[in-house]
Amino acid sequence: MAPLPGSELDAFDRKILEILAEDGRISITDLANRVGLSKTPCQQRFKKLIAEGYIDGFRAVLNPSKMGLDHIAFAEVKLTNTSEEALRAFNAAVKKIIEVEECHMIAGRFDYLLKIRTRDIKRYRHVLGERISALPYVASTSTNVAMETVIGNWNNPGGQFG
Repeated sequence: MAPLPGSELDAFDRKILEILAEDGRISITDLANRVGLSKTPCQQRFKKLIAEGYIDGFRAVLNPSKMGLDHIAFAEVKLTNTSEEALRAFNAAVKKIIEVEECHMIAGRFDYLLKIRTRDIKRYRHVLGERISALPYVASTSTNVAMETVIGNWNNPGGQFG
């Protein structure tokens, strides 16, 4: 494996990251065996990857369908202005809407793309109409509804290394 551009990662580090992306609950012993290192050097590399920020943390990946959150919509948001003050205000406010799973600032025909997960279209309409449209500096929104998720972060965890 070639190192990532601008990084100090070697093949062992990349393999550790790849395995952890697939199974964050793997024991250090099993990780060391799969990587081809003994336990102590593997654990030292693991701790170094955390300390250097290559690993942001560990979390449970929840199944949205089991929780009744099958409806995914992508809202394109256009702001009335894009001054730093407006962007800061929008960014701070959008973080408070729990249904917004992702928010990306976009260079294009709109300013932000939001991934919104709700139980159904009725709940989405409420979130869009009452919460997103009321965010600071929102001029307009446009919605695209997902019909099927082909690749999601839960079913392609190692995609960033492929």
